[in-house]
Parts: sequence; C-alpha cells; structure tokens
Amino acid sequence: MTTITTRTVEYLADGLTMIGHLALPAGADRRPAVLLGPEGTGLSDVERRRADALAELGYVALAFDLHGGRYLDDPEEMLARCLPLLADPDRMRDIGHAALDTLRAEPRTDPDRIAAVGYGTGGAIALELGRAGVDLRAIGTVNGLITGRPGEAARIRCPVWAGVGSEDPIMPPAQREAFTAEMQAAGVDWRLVVYGGALHAFHHPPVDHAALPGVGHHPRHAQRAWHDVVELLTECLTSAE
Repeated sequence: MTTITTRTVEYLADGLTMIGHLALPAGADRRPAVLLGPEGTGLSDVERRRADALAELGYVALAFDLHGGRYLDDPEEMLARCLPLLADPDRMRDIGHAALDTLRAEPRTDPDRIAAVGYGTGGAIALELGRAGVDLRAIGTVNGLITGRPGEAARIRCPVWAGVGSEDPIMPPAQREAFTAEMQAAGVDWRLVVYGGALHAFHHPPVDHAALPGVGHHPRHAQRAWHDVVELLTECLTSAE
C-alpha cells in the first residue's frame, strides 16, 4: 500500500468554520487533485476513507465539509439545513469555492488538473461549480442530479458523469430526465449510469441511525460506482501523463 499523509484543514464557508480532510499521496511532486463532497448528512469517515483511497491512487484529495464539523444524523435536522441549501445555487457555489480554494492552496495540488466528485448534496455542489464556469477537468455526481438555473450548464467545460439508483425515490425518472435534458441542451459531454435495483445513497455503507425513506446500501453497485468514478478520474486527470 502506498504511504499517504492526511490532516484536517479548517476554512470558512457559509458562515461556518469548515473542517475538511486532506489526503496527500507519497512524494513531493505536484499531483492531480480531487474535491470530494459528502452526502447531506455531512463529512464522515466514509468520505475520509475515500479521500485516502484516492491519495493511494496518486491524487491529492480534499473531502470537504458541509456543516461546520457536524454530522447530521437526524434526518429532520439534515433536511432543514440541506433543502434550503439545495434551493440556493449561490450558497452551494460559495461552499464549493471555499473548499476548492483550500485544495488549490495545497502546494502538492496541480491547479490545472482538478476534478470535483460528490455524493448527494456534495454532488450538487460539484455541479454548481461547473455551472459557475470553474475550470475543472471532470465532474462526477452520485444521486445528486439537481438541475440548475436556465442556461448556466453551458458554462460547464468538462465531462460530467452521473450515477443514480433505478429505485431512488429522491431522484426519480422525472428528475433524471430533467437533468439529462439540461446537460444535452448545454452541449455538455455527459454520461448517466442507472444502477438497477439500487435506492438513494446506495453507495453508502449502512448507518446506525435513522435514515430517510428510500435510502439503502447496495454493495455490488457501490463497488461499481466507485470503479466508475475512478475510471472517470483516470480518463480526465491522468490519461495524458
């Protein structure tokens, strides 16, 4: 296993002191980087382990925070914070920009090779960075197929990969169709993978607290979605190395 280095990083966003998890690959050279966004519950060990796994693959990875160091395991509290956030593209962009600036400030980061990958709310934030015209090499979103303001998807300058469970009641077929119509109309290089039989947050291991209806882990598709994310990063960040 490759030796990696990890540390917490603090930065300000959305009126909060955010606490992210930065993972660095071995060596001292500049490396392509990944901004990694969590589900609406917030940053947890799941995302920290994913950032570590990306560092083992040679990427600088920052798993960013949504709630000022808190993990919202109460579904009602989570929705009370996330629903207004998801309805406010400018707030999402502010959170994303603050995390992205933190990632860019890391000396190991190659500023010309950065991708944004997120899950749920974190995926919506990754998309909003693209709609804001941020120079990214790739955007990946899992069960976060949130449409944006009319016309702004035309600012996306990189491939977009999206994954969703076929039985996800939070991202149902109508939402998928709206998302893909937006991407197509904007001329984006986009892909959508529908994982058969999977619910919302199918990628996330089971939790020991209450969850929203329609949420459920699907181990096989979780592995496939991770593989698809890694393939996206290989294609867009390292294929020219």
